[in-house]
Amino acid sequence: MEFTKDQIMAKAPDLMKDMPEYYKNSDVAKNQLNVESYEVGRLMVTIQDVEDQLYINRTTWGLDIYEKAYNITPNPGASYEERREVIKAKRRGRGTTTKAMIKNTAEAFSGGEVDIIEHPADFSFTIKFVGAKGIPQNMVGFINMIREIKPAHLVCDVEYSYNVWNVINSKQMMWNTAEAKAWEEMKVI
Repeated sequence: MEFTKDQIMAKAPDLMKDMPEYYKNSDVAKNQLNVESYEVGRLMVTIQDVEDQLYINRTTWGLDIYEKAYNITPNPGASYEERREVIKAKRRGRGTTTKAMIKNTAEAFSGGEVDIIEHPADFSFTIKFVGAKGIPQNMVGFINMIREIKPAHLVCDVEYSYNVWNVINSKQMMWNTAEAKAWEEMKVI
């Protein structure tokens, strides 16, 4: 991993402040301590970067390792955040599939509350996004994850929450305010 000089210097200690006064007048000592300070800064940034890979919420180049460990096929076009969502959902989705596990997995993707409505007579269930309005990001990854963890004999439907005009009207929004927004924004206020 390459780091910028600013990143390195932000972590580089000021070694000169702890030196005796006669070192502060020596160009050789200044140069030597500047190089050592820079190298210590680079080491500190590298350590922080490696430490970040231990946490799913902060990992970048370590995503490949997590995907391999959880047997996830990487999506080359996905952002770091989308890839992290898949890993977190896969991690939550281990073991016997239960209503609670499907709920936890769905909430990991949506970042909001989810209801699972079972329809035993139809051998199906519905995942209803109630905590966040609109369609959550990375729905393709979400659908793939649900297909992977749900029992094969069950059918899964997904419902989203949107605002209807009465909800927007109840917020006493003036027409001029509403008119300035796109419908995509109004649906999820």
